[in-house]
Amino acid sequence: MSTPLETEPGAATAAPESVLVGEKRIEGRSLGQIAWARLKRDKVALGGGFFVLFLILVAILAPLIVGLLGHDPNEFHQELVDPDLQVPTARFGGVSWDFLFGVEPVNGRDLFSRVLYGSQISLLIAFLATLLSVVIGTAMGVIAGFVGGAVDGLISRLMDIFLAFPLIVFALALVGVIPDSAFGLHGDSLRIAVIVFIIGFFNWPYIGRIVRGQTLSLREREFVDAARSLGARTPYILVKELLPNLVAPILVYATLLIPSNILFEAALSYLGVGVQPPRATWGGMLADAARWYQVDPWFMLPPGLAIFVTVLAFNLFGDGLRDALDPRSR
Repeated sequence: MSTPLETEPGAATAAPESVLVGEKRIEGRSLGQIAWARLKRDKVALGGGFFVLFLILVAILAPLIVGLLGHDPNEFHQELVDPDLQVPTARFGGVSWDFLFGVEPVNGRDLFSRVLYGSQISLLIAFLATLLSVVIGTAMGVIAGFVGGAVDGLISRLMDIFLAFPLIVFALALVGVIPDSAFGLHGDSLRIAVIVFIIGFFNWPYIGRIVRGQTLSLREREFVDAARSLGARTPYILVKELLPNLVAPILVYATLLIPSNILFEAALSYLGVGVQPPRATWGGMLADAARWYQVDPWFMLPPGLAIFVTVLAFNLFGDGLRDALDPRSR
């Protein structure tokens, strides 16, 4: 048996947060600070994160930017369109200092303004649908993983049913027959609410399975046993002990789910059952440009590149965030 270390009476012990070495004070770092240090070393992920922030600011400030650099997204400029061919008279889709991305065929609407306003719809639907999926998936995953037994079996089978559900067919059928007004909403507001519900409600099993697996591992840890031994009730353990340890995987998967929701919303708009014209959406712009692809493929570039770059930025940032929060997953 080793002899305990003796200390002089009144000797101060160093706090765990900081240690004095010579004349330099070495401070301890939190898990968040360690993850941020790892993320800063990943320049690609950091660039994706900055572009995501830039895109959010652009969507918020779209009216101001359009007022300075563009035109009203629904304003016609038919004087810039050839009356016979129905395409812009200038080269490259009518790109100029006044129309940075050119103009649409037939009506001459400003593509730059419509791409900016389309980002509002895509990001709004993607973020709200992801939030709904995270809330439902986290609640169901935690309950299934922690309670176990018949409850786990029931929720797991429910996840299997939702994962096997033909979501795109259901979305086409439901969005295509919604009335003009319902639940106090009408027009585009109602369509956005329905699309958010469809995407968010039917995508929760993906994050639910991840949370369930993490909960199955965490419920056997020592800190959960310690909380039980101190008399903590199940709601306290779920909220105070398990959820803080699930923040990292939930955050990572949410950043990877957002681009999938952007693509799903674009697909619905492309198929004509998303937000209806004249409201600008990236998918709707692609659907309109597809009719002119053989005449001039330029009109597909602005909305197509907007979707591509946005999805790529979210995926790069999500991958880097996963590596920063859980380096063992590399």
